[in-house]
Amino acid sequence: MVTETKAGRRVPAPLLILGSVVSIQAGQAAGKAMFGLVGTAGVVTLRLTFAALVLLLVRRPAPPRRESLGLIAALGTAMAGMHLIYPAMERLPVGVASMLQFLGPLTLALVKARRAADLLWAGLAATGVVLLYGPSGSSLPAAGVAFALASGACMAAYLVLNKRAGEPDTLAWAVAFAALLVLPLAPLTGGALLRPGVLWAGLGLALLSAVVPWSLDMAALRRLPAQVVAVMVSLEPAAGALAGLVLLDEHLGWPGWLAVACVSAASAGAAVSAAPGRGKHP
Repeated sequence: MVTETKAGRRVPAPLLILGSVVSIQAGQAAGKAMFGLVGTAGVVTLRLTFAALVLLLVRRPAPPRRESLGLIAALGTAMAGMHLIYPAMERLPVGVASMLQFLGPLTLALVKARRAADLLWAGLAATGVVLLYGPSGSSLPAAGVAFALASGACMAAYLVLNKRAGEPDTLAWAVAFAALLVLPLAPLTGGALLRPGVLWAGLGLALLSAVVPWSLDMAALRRLPAQVVAVMVSLEPAAGALAGLVLLDEHLGWPGWLAVACVSAASAGAAVSAAPGRGKHP
């Protein structure tokens, strides 16, 4: 099991979350860079398979209880569905795909909203979508948008189910189940997955975009309120846009950047609004 070292405890918890955000978005951009080698099917298969192997070897989870099998299957299915972000990125810039994906968790937060003021965050997110389909976004491929939104819906389901699971062992088994779901995609790569260089790249991708950010998140959640983590995770669309720019030379234009900023701000605002005890003084 991954444990938090003394050195890790000296690192400010917000930096752990920032590291997680950067790691997962850089990993997604790196995954997109591998499309030419193994296609989206290969990237998804490599990422989930190696993530499952690493988690099972490191955590060595206890055998799942019978009553938890349904939850493991549901959580694993949601995690596999989140990987629709990869076919979305095949058709869209990383930042745009990440922004559309983030509408899933944001919608979940807004559905739970109880204050009239929370409509402000819904309006801000809607502004981002309008900007995306404005001067620079009218030609966005419908299939890419659909994949990104479906991935976001699966992310929302993952957040609900992961909170219900609560145990790291359940998460490890869910990742393994997700890997089994995507293994049938492997033959679509025409044997490219068996090349040693590709396997090493797949291991690096799984570590960068899955294992490392999950570990950082767990370490930070021990020291930060979940709501603070949610606000910082709202930086993911912006981090995705930066990763696409730096690693893939993807330029969004000012409407795209403003759309990403609107959705990130709406996500952060919704997280703050949902904070327990908001408005109370100590």
